[in-house]
Amino acid sequence: MLCKDTVRGNILEAAKKRFLHYGYAKTTMAEIASDCSMSPGNLYRYFPGKLDIAEAICTEAGEYAVARLREVMRRPSRTARERLRDFLFADMKLTYDQLEYDKQVFEMARVVASERPQFANRILALNRALLSEILAAGNASSEFFIEDVVFTAEMLQSATMKFRYPQLHSKLPYEKLERELDGVVNLLLNGLDDGGAGKEQLARQAQQGSPSDDLITI
Repeated sequence: MLCKDTVRGNILEAAKKRFLHYGYAKTTMAEIASDCSMSPGNLYRYFPGKLDIAEAICTEAGEYAVARLREVMRRPSRTARERLRDFLFADMKLTYDQLEYDKQVFEMARVVASERPQFANRILALNRALLSEILAAGNASSEFFIEDVVFTAEMLQSATMKFRYPQLHSKLPYEKLERELDGVVNLLLNGLDDGGAGKEQLARQAQQGSPSDDLITI
């Protein structure tokens, strides 16, 4: 959430209202300064430019989404498999809604993603840490058999990138996105489950002296 009790928070709140009403491209730093009852020179003391304001707003939104996802993945009485599914579907819903119901935010998000790729990397790192936590819990409960949970979390992100802020990647309606994600999650969960079976098979083959070069495990 944007903090309205600080000068910086007031600037971000005023800028967001401007972006939502007039669009990112049509908003100027002078207009934002006027809305905050300050001079443009004073505004530049807090933010070097409009893109920096947009990045700050997107960072707030990204961190809010991560906090919500943390709540989802830590719901009680859920298996690791269920937590992973909950997490991926909640991630898609949160990011979809952020763009769908704030049309001007869609424009701003595209600009920030293009001009400041390091922003996306920071949010992805926070997201990946939560995925790693789910996978580690799955290892502990013997639901998954994963040697490197951080690497696997990164690969899960790559496999499901289309479903984070999906409007940036696809024109499909939400119902079809849900259908696609369900299929992808089923494939991923099957692969995570097969990791343990694959290791057992490799161990048996090693004892029998019959290597298998085409068996790949996670």
